Amino acid sequence: MTAWEAVVAAIDTGDAETVADRVLGLDDGARREVAAALPGHLPVAERRAETRWQERITRHEREAEAAWQEHLRSAARAGRKVDADSGLWWSTRRMPSAPDESWADAMRVAGAAALSGAAAVVAWLNRRPFQDPWSQESGTPELLERVLSARTPEWQADFAVRAALRLRPSARRRRRRDDFAELALAMLRRSGAVPPEHDPLVVAWAGRAVTAAELRQDPLLDHLVPRLFEAEGVGTVLRDERPQPLAPGTWLAALRDLESEGRIPRDLLLDGCLRRFLRGGAAADLRFFVHLHELLEPAHDEVGKRARDYLRLLPAAPGSVAELSLRHLRRLPDALEPADVAEALRSLLHRPERKLVTAGLTWFDEVARAGGDAGRGTGGELDEVASGLGHAFACESGDVQGRAVRMAVKHAKRFSPAGAEDIRAAIGVLPQELGETLAAVFGGAAAEPDAYEDDGFTPVPLPEPRPCAPLPPPVMAAGELGAIPYREAWSAGERWLAGVVRLHALDRDGLVAALASTRPPGVAGPWLSVREWCEEIAAVLRERAAALAHGERDAGLGHGGHGGHGGYGVDGGRVGKPRLPQAGTVSAPHLFLLRRWAEVSEAVQGGTLPPYLLAEPTEGTGHVDAAELVRRLEGYERCGAHALPADLQQALLRLPREVAPEVAARARRLTSEAGRAAARWMDGGRPEPVTEIGWAYAGRLDESAGYRDDREPADSKTPDLMPRIRVAPTGLPLIDDLLADPDWRRRDQHGGLMSWWPSVLPSHREVVALHFVPHLLYHWQAPELTLPEAQALLQAGGPWGEGAALVLACFLAERSWSAGLDERARLVTDAAARGDLDAGQLGRQLALLLRRTWVKPGRVFEALETAAGQGVHREVWAIMRGFLPVFLPGPGERPNTRHAQGLAFALRAARWSGARGPLACVAEIAGRRASNNFVREARRLHTYLT
Repeated sequence: MTAWEAVVAAIDTGDAETVADRVLGLDDGARREVAAALPGHLPVAERRAETRWQERITRHEREAEAAWQEHLRSAARAGRKVDADSGLWWSTRRMPSAPDESWADAMRVAGAAALSGAAAVVAWLNRRPFQDPWSQESGTPELLERVLSARTPEWQADFAVRAALRLRPSARRRRRRDDFAELALAMLRRSGAVPPEHDPLVVAWAGRAVTAAELRQDPLLDHLVPRLFEAEGVGTVLRDERPQPLAPGTWLAALRDLESEGRIPRDLLLDGCLRRFLRGGAAADLRFFVHLHELLEPAHDEVGKRARDYLRLLPAAPGSVAELSLRHLRRLPDALEPADVAEALRSLLHRPERKLVTAGLTWFDEVARAGGDAGRGTGGELDEVASGLGHAFACESGDVQGRAVRMAVKHAKRFSPAGAEDIRAAIGVLPQELGETLAAVFGGAAAEPDAYEDDGFTPVPLPEPRPCAPLPPPVMAAGELGAIPYREAWSAGERWLAGVVRLHALDRDGLVAALASTRPPGVAGPWLSVREWCEEIAAVLRERAAALAHGERDAGLGHGGHGGHGGYGVDGGRVGKPRLPQAGTVSAPHLFLLRRWAEVSEAVQGGTLPPYLLAEPTEGTGHVDAAELVRRLEGYERCGAHALPADLQQALLRLPREVAPEVAARARRLTSEAGRAAARWMDGGRPEPVTEIGWAYAGRLDESAGYRDDREPADSKTPDLMPRIRVAPTGLPLIDDLLADPDWRRRDQHGGLMSWWPSVLPSHREVVALHFVPHLLYHWQAPELTLPEAQALLQAGGPWGEGAALVLACFLAERSWSAGLDERARLVTDAAARGDLDAGQLGRQLALLLRRTWVKPGRVFEALETAAGQGVHREVWAIMRGFLPVFLPGPGERPNTRHAQGLAFALRAARWSGARGPLACVAEIAGRRASNNFVREARRLHTYLT
């Protein structure tokens, strides 16, 4: 066996240790032979490993099948029943890996040991086939280090530097284990080479857990610690470290410990943090250095000699860094020159953050009072910060604006005429009342009340509502039946089922021929899709036709040879094989639909299929014309057909809410049980459910209109929506199931066939909405309610309630739905155009979403503004009238910027519609003695309305 053949044999074992020993044992000539052959062997090694893997899979599957068959035989001998679904476990048992499936690690080690030049080894280890994370099963940095340590010290140093420079930046904050980076760092330590100035090397060094003891012994410490503050990416990989609690194994703890014992100079860390702050960057990427700086607790003198650096951070550094700088500068009241203080105040008052501007105003007040107490209040000494005060006047916070005005008025004598002119120039950015206060002292004129309030809105007429999609024509001939519906609209499924029943009476042979290519369902367990039931109906029709062709009686021979009703009982399943899911395992409308398909299958097997279906819809909403239903029932009575229970109850649910008196009179003349049920329904027997939605947190219902400030429903407490339906029993069991409380727990199979639900109850919009409610807030749990379902719901009949309003509110409030802003806003426009929008209830549900979930106000107001632009500006104001009483803070609640934002949008909506008349909740706020944004916005709205 040649040297190359011996190495190949070792590679095929997948054992990198064996490969290393074999290559290191070769002489120089044999190593050159191996090095020359290795590149061409890469695809061969990968292909051989894949072949070995596929062979093991085949053996595993054969062994699993043999074990399963033996299990079945053993169960049969013992008289035990075996669930067929449990066979899946036997085929999916974990298959242990084998060493000979690995190829990449073995090839990497072979190249590292055989190739001669350091550059060649670096290039080999970075070949693309080795970069696939799935090809590196074990990782080999330690083994590679052992292999490379056989080279000369000069070679090792050359390799270490080249490997370090080969490292590349990573977009990951905490990267997965990088074998090559670990190898580069290990070879730098072993060889003693000076690490090159390369940012990814520093990031790789910082991107692992470390202790003070490890760093203390690390020969790279003195070289790389200064680079921690210079290299891009260090702050990203360390941004999650926290000083409270200071956990062992973190860089914060290690650096603090090494500084306290003198191993790392204190000035190096403090100056490094400040240099990093001055370089700028995102707040998150500076977080680690902020924590490190505060852990060091700079002393008074340390801050003093770095005061200029802290001052330079105030104008533009991220908020956390500016707060740090301010905190330390405030410890130096006597060490700062007046010019430095003025510079700091100007920087703070120009900041966008309310907290920093407020701190600047507090400092300004202290400086102004100290100057006046010292007898230097002759005027002009505050001119340097006059422009900063003017900037504070423009702050979005009403509290900050009011405080800035009070400071200016309080210290007005400390400004010279030039400083007063700077103050007057900024009066126009203030609200009218604050502007008048300032103008009374400094002169000038406040802004006019409406000078800045025209938003350019132009009302447009309300458009016509979009019509429902038309129904496809009914199936009247076998050639029109088409394929079994799968993902088509609900109307295609209804058309197919009604067509099968009609053709069964008119052209049975043609029907069987049209379904000849349909395969029987092969799904184990309950059938949750209409498609499987369609396949079952087709299979039963073919088998029954074949049985009749052989002269057997025209009864339920059924698929599988069971007589009578084909083995189906109330569960809609064959004997020993229930196919309908159990009640509660799927949503009630889903189960109702499956029962309709199952009863057709059962009737085909039992020979009891009527000539046509009663529930075949006549309108695109799913409704059945009342006169058409009476005609169908009259036809049943003439031919002696019996109504299928689910079909009859579906037909009743599809009747319109208004039935002409003459049609009801015709129904009262029907004599069959189905006819009498229809007559009772048309004569006022339709149920009128009372619905409501409970909001529960951790299983406890919250009956309040909102939440207090000490609750956090948006993140830490996500609500569960509990829909509740109250209605007297109808005596029709399938309808009563639909009118029971929906299951709010969103089980795995819940939400199936949601696009069909509005057509199941087209006259009970609110009941359908209550069934939708459990699927509104949790989009990551499929299935997800989409725009077409919402459109169909709003096109249905029946009164509005909390459920329908909440469905529409969720579509307006969420950006993640599969539709654009215009389409979502059009839901409101269409409902208003049809004249059945409950704007007040919609406003209330929008307010509850903002109070109790993660929804942001900006999304809601953006959608409402879009709807107003489509012609529903009057309805948008009606929505806000229902919104504000629930959304605004009640007794004991603190207002925030969201509330001021809501009042500002309400004022715009009121102007769009020309609304007048006070709102009690707004009037109460407007009467408060305060000057913050919240109260000012309430006053503006109240003034406009009254």
